[in-house]
Amino acid sequence: MQVQIHTDNHIEGTDAMVQWASSTITTALARFSGQISRVEAHLSDENGGKKNKEDSLQCTLEVRLEGHQPLVLKHQASNLNQAIEGAAEKMGRLIDSTVGKLTRT
Repeated sequence: MQVQIHTDNHIEGTDAMVQWASSTITTALARFSGQISRVEAHLSDENGGKKNKEDSLQCTLEVRLEGHQPLVLKHQASNLNQAIEGAAEKMGRLIDSTVGKLTRT
């Protein structure tokens, strides 16, 4: 599973942050690693870097499941860690639901 991290110009994509984000996403989606070819995380500050705005940081995850259309979702939070962790958890539930529906039919 390949994980790519992209940031807008309001978020500093340090090596440590990219490593942590990649590790967090990989761990959250590990049980699906055989079915996922690529994950792209797009991190953005919806408030343009201004202070004192809640839930302005956003993580958009796009997952490529083999043999399926890409799955995309967004999660907003007040800090980057919560945005990434929240998006990864949501994506795990979405993949579980999508794969579960396919095995039931």
